[in-house]
Amino acid sequence: MSPLESPVSEELASDPWEVAYLRFETPEEEERKFIRRLVAAGARGWDRDAMILDLFCGRGGGARALHRLGFRHVVGLDLSPRLLSARTDRSDCMVADCRVLPVATQSADIVVVQGGLHHLPTIPQDLSTVLTEIARALRPGGIFVAVEPWSTPFLAFVHAVCRIPLARRAMPKLDALSTMIEHERRTYEAWLGSGVTILRELDRRFHRRQARTRLGKLHYVGTARYA
Repeated sequence: MSPLESPVSEELASDPWEVAYLRFETPEEEERKFIRRLVAAGARGWDRDAMILDLFCGRGGGARALHRLGFRHVVGLDLSPRLLSARTDRSDCMVADCRVLPVATQSADIVVVQGGLHHLPTIPQDLSTVLTEIARALRPGGIFVAVEPWSTPFLAFVHAVCRIPLARRAMPKLDALSTMIEHERRTYEAWLGSGVTILRELDRRFHRRQARTRLGKLHYVGTARYA
């Protein structure tokens, strides 16, 4: 039975956000995007035997990208059993709340989050909790990578175009993005409005190596502080 035929996938197909996401980006497009992000974060220089945690991993696009880059030890964690059940990649995965990571202290070399932190219910409280757990899980000097939406002029322009019905009808990807934003508006807008707080929380726990914005995204790379 293919993933699209499974009962779990039928459940996912009834979720408006998931349906919009599949219209916005195919799994293959997502994987290529994740590879570009990881390479930009320095992944070509990482040890291929590193223990990597892929948080908020969803259906596993990030893990597939990491495997494509040659990494052998990737563990995905996500709060949603139905998303994990839809995975087709070969990485290990587990149901877990990233605010309470079920991993040993200083057991990971690298932690990656691509588009999960902005779904947290409360900022900065939940963000602080997640980042504290990530810092605990990383070995001293371990690498943390996060890519999340960010308030930039480009993103403001995209949001403005999303409000034009004719543009949404003419551009299916734009309509899909608009639908996704509508279904996550509370957490999405709270995240975008908290940039200073978010960077402060990140820099409290990690030595910043990179914090750049591009096309409405923050690309953050930091290393765990030594005890």
